Amino acid sequence: MTRTARELLETTTGELAPDPGSNPLVPLIARGEADRAVLATLALEQRRVIPADRRAFLHLAERAGPESAAYFTALAEGETLAAEHLRTFTAACGVDEARADAYEPLPGCQAYPAYVAWLALNANPSDVVLALTANFSAWGGYCATIAKALRTHYGFTDEACAFFDFFAQPAPDLDEAAVKAVQRALDAGSLDVTRAHRYGRLLQAYEAKFWTTLGETP
Repeated sequence: MTRTARELLETTTGELAPDPGSNPLVPLIARGEADRAVLATLALEQRRVIPADRRAFLHLAERAGPESAAYFTALAEGETLAAEHLRTFTAACGVDEARADAYEPLPGCQAYPAYVAWLALNANPSDVVLALTANFSAWGGYCATIAKALRTHYGFTDEACAFFDFFAQPAPDLDEAAVKAVQRALDAGSLDVTRAHRYGRLLQAYEAKFWTTLGETP
């Protein structure tokens, strides 16, 4: 029986769900056991990730057909909003502009946006929709956990937590855009599910590397 786009997105998200042990840092944050310096490093790394991903999504939108373009444009717009919230979180971590400008990013943390940029240049945009949607499910869960922990254990204000709240909240319009993009690709026969899964596995691996690297930082 032919799968619908919604079914394919759901099964792919389940199949690519990360192993619980692949992210050692978020559980520490959830218990309030992570050092505040790690939170500052998280903010500093995201200052590089967010604008890089935004440009990659815009490039994918330029390369994609109308349905996929709408999805990537929405992602890019989301990154713009997230960047505003990230400035507040960074300041709440005690990081000023001079420290942020002088910061040297960690290769293990920047592998993820580097791969997203590779996808923007090389991958079929329809395949990337499927891979990213699966990855965002895990990222959203991490953000929900962090947002709660920042309030409970670290005394952060709602305003300071807005970056994580933004990614943790449901995004039905974005989900619907993903369904439309994948369905269009399925109907046109332009979606390579095997290749999309490969991209998704690598995204999850680089996501895990991001958190592992942060956890190992002195």
